[in-house]
Amino acid sequence: MRMSELVDLHARAVAAFGDRLKAVGGDQWHLLTPCADWDVHGLVNHVLNENRWTPPLLAGMTMQEVGDRFDGDLLGEDPMANWKDAAREAVGAVTEEALSRTVHVSFGDISGEEYVSQLTTDHVIHTWDLARGIKTEERLAPDLIDFALEYLGPRAEDWRAAGAFGSKVEVDAGADRQTALLAMTGRRA
Repeated sequence: MRMSELVDLHARAVAAFGDRLKAVGGDQWHLLTPCADWDVHGLVNHVLNENRWTPPLLAGMTMQEVGDRFDGDLLGEDPMANWKDAAREAVGAVTEEALSRTVHVSFGDISGEEYVSQLTTDHVIHTWDLARGIKTEERLAPDLIDFALEYLGPRAEDWRAAGAFGSKVEVDAGADRQTALLAMTGRRA
């Protein structure tokens, strides 16, 4: 995959999540999501938090240098405005140049390409989680599904061991790619 493709996929994954976020009604923030630890508010706060971390980490800062500035409720009184600001900054930080940098994450140093691949995949999966939670359009873009499947394939068990996913869900061999992706991450379509 060309670096420019990953930059574009990341931007589109962030936008897809933002599109689902626009559909959240004022009475839906406490609805459950497929993520056992998060209601809609918690899920959106998690993804917004990832967007806030993206610029400083891609700029070479360590987690210690960033410190606790992104702890707590980042949604505030105007969740959509806060989302838009964080999304704009995250998408702006993901450049071809940034993909070749070293990123300092909690488990060590990784390439910018690896970090952005993780972010993109997380946005894709959580877009479905948000859609399921608020009962809106769950269909994901085929190329985003393909990217997440290809990226996660060899890493799914490591992510599962780290607690990111539940047990793999068994699906029929003929299941569509979105169903296969969700099953890989312990979700039922």
